[in-house]
Amino acid sequence: MPLPEQRVVPALRITDYERSKAFYVEMLGFTVDWEHRFEVNFPVFMSVVRDGMQVYLTQHSGDCQVGGLVHFVIRDVDAWHKEFRDRGARVTEAPNNDLGFRNMTITDPDGNQLRFMEPSSKGT
Repeated sequence: MPLPEQRVVPALRITDYERSKAFYVEMLGFTVDWEHRFEVNFPVFMSVVRDGMQVYLTQHSGDCQVGGLVHFVIRDVDAWHKEFRDRGARVTEAPNNDLGFRNMTITDPDGNQLRFMEPSSKGT
């Protein structure tokens, strides 16, 4: 069996399931791959995916703390920026060029930073 292209799955701490699910699905265009709870009304551990990129979102306080940073390598930062703005997402760092990348940052409702990066000649 071949290994998937993404071989590391970051986990981000969330504190409000409904708010975070709406943010990642409605604002950022991710889809929910799966959700797990040990019992009804227990904290959720879930997987969201978009364009082959997977992130775990967890309400379990022992997994990690809020305020993480994840880098997503994508093909067109400016197109994603427009899409996110059209969906109503607040971009906390507009597209810019730095260290060989064109990148932008979005902060989720819990303070986790999502940095979208395009390696290209634009990032001089």
